[in-house]
Amino acid sequence: MEYSPLCHASHAASLPPVRHKLLVLCIMLSLWAYTLYCCIGYCSSVPSLATDPGEPTSLHALPTELLTGDGGDLDSSLSRVDEWEEGRTLNGSETKKLPQAIIIGVKKGGTRALLEFLRLHPDIRAVGAEPHFFDRNYEKGLEWYRDLMPKSLEGQITMEKTPSYFVTKEVPGRIYAMSKDTKLIVVVRDPVTRAISDYTQTRSKKPDIPSFESLTFKNTTAGLIDSTWSALQIGMYARHLDRWLRYFPINQMLFVSGEQLISDPAGEMARVQDFLGLRRVVTEKYFHFNPAKGFPCLKKPESNSKPHCLGKTKGRTHPNIHPDVVQQLRDFYKPFNKKFYYMTGQDFGWD
Repeated sequence: MEYSPLCHASHAASLPPVRHKLLVLCIMLSLWAYTLYCCIGYCSSVPSLATDPGEPTSLHALPTELLTGDGGDLDSSLSRVDEWEEGRTLNGSETKKLPQAIIIGVKKGGTRALLEFLRLHPDIRAVGAEPHFFDRNYEKGLEWYRDLMPKSLEGQITMEKTPSYFVTKEVPGRIYAMSKDTKLIVVVRDPVTRAISDYTQTRSKKPDIPSFESLTFKNTTAGLIDSTWSALQIGMYARHLDRWLRYFPINQMLFVSGEQLISDPAGEMARVQDFLGLRRVVTEKYFHFNPAKGFPCLKKPESNSKPHCLGKTKGRTHPNIHPDVVQQLRDFYKPFNKKFYYMTGQDFGWD
């Protein structure tokens, strides 16, 4: 039978005072115990509101990258998960994917400028630093490589750029092994100007290196050019392209003019966006030519903010090279250029 406080109360008046007080006390304790019992039973019947100690307690506790969708580069520390499928699932629909497009060259051709221009596009997610996976870190494996990539959403293109890929013999086969559908972009520049720019960069780090002229020739008197010098070797574009065409069709490669990227960045960007199957978002309204630097800087459309230019290492002043040396180099590169124009179907006008 259930306990009834009212039943006990009906007999309380006929009892002696001491026993009456004890009975009232017992009734009060019973009521308190009954109330506590009911509360415990109710709490156990509703969902727990306690916070899982393994979960963030607020949006402020989440990493900034996960809230904004902004990815990092090689310097970023991104959260990791265990499941590997097509990509690593992060924050719902965001994944880390292997790159679908790679800027493979060339050094001192304008690859950094192109990457920065591309990163303005909302459908591009790109690593900032050069991974050098296919030429220096290949033994670390594709999972290591994928982990360097920024997070991206479905429909976005993941990219990276490492200019030395174009001239490294093993790289075409390695990229093909990763994905035969990878789109490849090569930024090329007048090979003579490119070689001088390459030398200028090296001299800024090693001021005591020999002169450009002495490095150019095996024998200065005979005028025999040293084609093994890396600064000159890179500009033999046709020779390097031969290796890539053993693995990839020419229509899977886009050749961007480094000169046009400076004089008409919007025009070259239209070609790049079309090649990648993207909307033409990055247009002339994003560019502002800086006469001091000698190349375009980036600006926010419909904004009065100061344009953003590439770092001070870009646009260095080249040393004066004797015109005879420049002409000898033009003669040296002429057959390579002619073959390259034929292979790509583009006349870059370097001769």
